[in-house]
Amino acid sequence: MTADVLVVGSANADLVVATERRPAGGETVLAGDTRTLPGGKGANTAVAAARLGADVALLGALGDDGHGRLLLDSLRSAGVRTDLVRIVDRPTGVAYITVTPDGENAILVSPGANYALRPADVDGALSGAKVLVASLEVPLVTVEHALTAAAEAGVRTVLNLSPVAKVATGVLAALDVLVVNEHEAAWLLGTESAEPARLLELGPRSAVVTRGARGVVVVTRDGVTEVPSPQVEVVDTTGAGDAFTGALAVALARDASLADAARGAVRVAAFSVTRHGAQPSYPHSSELQ
Repeated sequence: MTADVLVVGSANADLVVATERRPAGGETVLAGDTRTLPGGKGANTAVAAARLGADVALLGALGDDGHGRLLLDSLRSAGVRTDLVRIVDRPTGVAYITVTPDGENAILVSPGANYALRPADVDGALSGAKVLVASLEVPLVTVEHALTAAAEAGVRTVLNLSPVAKVATGVLAALDVLVVNEHEAAWLLGTESAEPARLLELGPRSAVVTRGARGVVVVTRDGVTEVPSPQVEVVDTTGAGDAFTGALAVALARDASLADAARGAVRVAAFSVTRHGAQPSYPHSSELQ
């Protein structure tokens, strides 16, 4: 028996450094001290969901090293079930993150152990799940298998298509909710700007386009709904999209409509950008009252 929310995705150690500006090609820029924090799109999503009181499990892979132990400690302290996390003979994934004074980040990911996650690891992990959430810092073939198997098992499927990649048409057609930001939406559609309503032409039953401080756009067969974001003082945007996806999955597992789920998830994401880091920034339910 697995958890209500099953997250298939990455777990990375985030090496975060604050800088006044990012270096240009061939340039060296001095920055602040490096902080090592738990991250990775899958682990972030799972932690965000667990801190909201959901029954959550992560299906992922870590190395047998210090970064892996850091991530296991963070997951378990948040209440995420880790019995589906494999320990493999590769280094734990690492994300190199620069953060500028406006809170914006740039990220370079070295997947490491995350790329050892196999389609076969999904089999047997779906029993009892209400929602499966996947993202793409793990092999695409594993994500596609997970989404297809979940759909066949009657599990609601959510794909945070980040980093953006070409997904098989049949997989998109089996998808309940596609979550992308504006840049990813434009890339998928082959346009210069996002056209949210057109995302359903790709096959998913619904879509959510995240727009940072401007909130999100929810697209269903019934139309388009704009959900604004609370205005907050931004400190660090790292992991805000994962916070949104985790909160969205929790609400969907509790049978909320997509629009209502998005309204709650926007609040969680907005809260997260007021604190440093990804997982350390995610709120508990009591902090959202």
